[in-house]
Amino acid sequence: MKSKSLILTLGMSLLVLLLAACGNAEGSKNSEGNGDGEKSTKEIMVDGSSTVFPIMEAVAEEYQAANPDTRVNIGVSGSGGGFEKFVAGETHISNASRPIKEEEKALLEENGIEYTEFEVALDGLSIVVNKENDWVDQLTVEELTKMWSEDGGVKTWADVREGWPDKEIEFYSPGADSGTFDYFSEVVLEDKQIRQDASLSEDDNVLVQGVTGSPNGIGYFGYAYYAENKDNLKVVPIVNSDGEAVKPSQETIQSGEYNPFSRPLFIYVKNEALQNDSVYEFTKYTLENAGEMAKAVGYVAKPESKYEEALKKVEELAGK
Repeated sequence: MKSKSLILTLGMSLLVLLLAACGNAEGSKNSEGNGDGEKSTKEIMVDGSSTVFPIMEAVAEEYQAANPDTRVNIGVSGSGGGFEKFVAGETHISNASRPIKEEEKALLEENGIEYTEFEVALDGLSIVVNKENDWVDQLTVEELTKMWSEDGGVKTWADVREGWPDKEIEFYSPGADSGTFDYFSEVVLEDKQIRQDASLSEDDNVLVQGVTGSPNGIGYFGYAYYAENKDNLKVVPIVNSDGEAVKPSQETIQSGEYNPFSRPLFIYVKNEALQNDSVYEFTKYTLENAGEMAKAVGYVAKPESKYEEALKKVEELAGK
């Protein structure tokens, strides 16, 4: 009996070892390592701007439908939060609604991470008020500065312009990790402190809901979020450098007429990650389709020649 038990035990042990070996082989098959300790070649890690998110989400859905064995994970940590993960080596691609900062460049260099910037679309940062607001016909950048600065002295609409109602304004802004916040701060606040009573969120949908639910609310976010909710929001024409009040649209954003709030949107790709076939193919697919997807979700496409130049750069970096 002891002999039979010993044989049975040895047989079971051998079976476990064989199963483990098969499991490891399968793992190796699906995880062609790229030597830098990142996720498997079948998993693409993306994070960053909530403004760029609608474009990348649309691209990822189409790509995964055509490549069901590949998973594209897209986080929304804001441009700043996305760069933090990019620096830490947690992502292959970082979405941004502003150019990378000098301190972020320095951290990437310190960590030995080389990267390439690609513009994927154009956006018009949109200033919106509640649909019931029937007094705001336009705003100047100077008025926005006065409204949004902590020391601007504005509490009600009457404080902004004579004749407007004495109703307290509610402010909705992207969070401090957002590239949209950075861009707005640079153009409007000019290094001034944003007012302390503003409601901040990294989720643009929360801002949409805030302004929609507040008759005296005002907020700002990317054009795509306005376009998606234009039946429930009123976009404010902004006085541009020529003294004309202009609304954001596909035409005014691309022409630059909607200034100073027309801006490019970016993705940043780790050069080494492009040696990973899945990352390379997804990046290539993104640039091939970014213009179409940008228009589909409410942004503005770059000229086709710009995407062609970017594709050549990707192939060069990947050694194709």
